[in-house]
Amino acid sequence: MPGSLLSQTSSSVKNGSRAPQPQDNSRPNTVAKLELETSEALFSTLSALNACGFDLDLANANPLRTQIREEVQSAINVSLEASNAREQICRYYHDKQQPDAARDLAQYVSLALYMKDPPEFGTTIRESDLPPDAYEVLGFIPLLKNFYDATHLHDIWLKHRVDYERLIAQVHDPVADMVLKTDYYLKLPQSSYLGRRYLVYVEPMGAHSQVNARNFGSDYYLVISPSAAGVTHLEQIRHTYLHFILDSLVRNRASTFKRLDPLLLSVKTAPMDDSFKSDTSLLVVESLIQAIEARTMTLPNNAKDPAMLEKLRNQEVESDMQQGYILTRYFYDALAKFEESPIGLRDDFRDMLEGIDVDREKRRAANITFATKARPELIKSSSPKGEPQLLDVAEDRLAHGDADAAHKFAQQALDQQQGDPARATFVLARAAVLQRDIDGAQLLFERTLQLAHEPRTVAWSHIYMGRILDMKCDRSAALSHYKTALTFADPAPDVKAAADKGINELPPANCSKDEKE
Repeated sequence: MPGSLLSQTSSSVKNGSRAPQPQDNSRPNTVAKLELETSEALFSTLSALNACGFDLDLANANPLRTQIREEVQSAINVSLEASNAREQICRYYHDKQQPDAARDLAQYVSLALYMKDPPEFGTTIRESDLPPDAYEVLGFIPLLKNFYDATHLHDIWLKHRVDYERLIAQVHDPVADMVLKTDYYLKLPQSSYLGRRYLVYVEPMGAHSQVNARNFGSDYYLVISPSAAGVTHLEQIRHTYLHFILDSLVRNRASTFKRLDPLLLSVKTAPMDDSFKSDTSLLVVESLIQAIEARTMTLPNNAKDPAMLEKLRNQEVESDMQQGYILTRYFYDALAKFEESPIGLRDDFRDMLEGIDVDREKRRAANITFATKARPELIKSSSPKGEPQLLDVAEDRLAHGDADAAHKFAQQALDQQQGDPARATFVLARAAVLQRDIDGAQLLFERTLQLAHEPRTVAWSHIYMGRILDMKCDRSAALSHYKTALTFADPAPDVKAAADKGINELPPANCSKDEKE
């Protein structure tokens, strides 16, 4: 593995924005490709649930949860308005209450992830695009707004900002180490993740035992609640991170997966979720993730016992196969060869897929005794089933240097109003660079800067603008863009390196002295 990958993936943690359009609340912390954040909308939602009797995992909760519950209750005790607001929102909560407390939490987390920041609240996407569980509790929003105002919840939020910062800091180092090791194992570059996000929200008002993950398009969200012991749910964070990385590899490979469709007949009686039994690409990705997790298992306390470790890894593979992820063994063996190769997974994935012998895997599946109960799958997709994600396809084509196809799919996404228009324009701009259409690229990056709010997209658009203006011998304007890029994304290491390079390098030799100045 090249050493440069390590410097690209070790980074810091960002705090303060919300899904799915984070604000630029700067803080000198971000893990490359992954952001650790807090959300006042999520805090407000879960504080209201706690006021209504949501007590799951309270005995093992982080002390901050108990403290905030007491402060909210004190605000209710001294205000008739707050008491009435609590009564209204709790009546709604109890009317919608699920038999399972975890499902209660999940539906409100889903809603909060697509909620605008207070005091506006509202949804960041069309109500018809909300996940089904969030849509079912949409009437919670106006009641939450009243509760938020009556209890002066914003003041409680501000009071504990430093406490939330401390929780973020506790999570940062182990998460950064996890990202570094995962990228190192898979030999993945940084550049292929522009325009995509994986956000981990740290919210102590939830239940420690419950980890809620969602994806909407190419963006992934995970909500964790630290316990009194401060456990960080690294396994779940890594599992979602692997989805964030690997789900994009299956885009635009319909013909490849069509060949594998007969395998779905082998998993009809498996206990896993029905989505894996009807979509070969989902089955493939989950099997690959399970295989990666098995191949990277370690013994407790880093003990060295190769025979025991291999036994545990094989037991994990067998357990995954019994759940219905019948390609786990194939990928486990394929990864052993991958580990000896200098090729990264993004380039090796096609060969892995082509190496699957359908008849052999069907015979192997026929000998599996499936488990009687399914393990819960962490990721829940918020996208309508079967909806093509054109921008993911465009990004994939761009990563493979196919500028024409990237342009085609990004333009189609714009025309159909599918996905983030800023992201689509950013893809078009980078495709224009590959096509050597410098004037067109400049116009598109300028348009991206008008549309974009996501810090990395804004920062990289400024860097590209700086490079284009340097090519046009407008050095003063180029420098302005490079310096502006350093004010975005905190800055992430790759942003800082590119901006510093633009500032420190001499402009092209064909520019005259006057033009250089």
